[in-house]
Amino acid sequence: THHGGKWEKRREEVWEEIKKMTVAGKMRQYQVVGRHRATEEHPNPEAYRMIIFAPNPVIAKSKFWYYLHQFRKMKKTTGEILDCVELHEKNSRIVKNYGIWLRYSSRSGTHNMYREFRDLTLTGAVSQLYDEMAGRHRTRPRSIQIIRTATVKAADLKRPNGMQFAKRKVKFPLPHQVAAAKRDQKALSDRTFTTQRPSTCLG
Repeated sequence: THHGGKWEKRREEVWEEIKKMTVAGKMRQYQVVGRHRATEEHPNPEAYRMIIFAPNPVIAKSKFWYYLHQFRKMKKTTGEILDCVELHEKNSRIVKNYGIWLRYSSRSGTHNMYREFRDLTLTGAVSQLYDEMAGRHRTRPRSIQIIRTATVKAADLKRPNGMQFAKRKVKFPLPHQVAAAKRDQKALSDRTFTTQRPSTCLG
């Protein structure tokens, strides 16, 4: 019974650590460089670089070792991180169309997918991706692998949601707005306060 309670406590601690590794908030883009730890036989091993989306550097390094272990015989205990820097968007003042190729695991299997998003930055588009995949497909953040990202021209868009905003003469209707500060009051009224609720419907 004593050992059972000990393992139960340890399981709860591990579960709390796993919950902290989930995606919370805005995603960030990191460049992680790592290699196999140098030995006498191989004093200068080959370095590997990855562009990874993660909410913080700790999860970025963890993802780096996860993916690298799938391609090379290397893991955290036998390797070392040379560099981990955050990459920032050069121009974050213009809305751009982003195409994201991804692979995700569901209850029925592994699927490939292509999505399009409009955002000021690539990290904002990736944050939209994680939120949408969680809402539409119940996909956990750890089950999503981003294969490639690209900036898509308006003429090359494939999804109707992004195409409707990429038109040259796009118009946004304003069904609710307050044309005057004292709507629903008399024209010559100079009262600061009123008992009537303002109406924002123009129809």
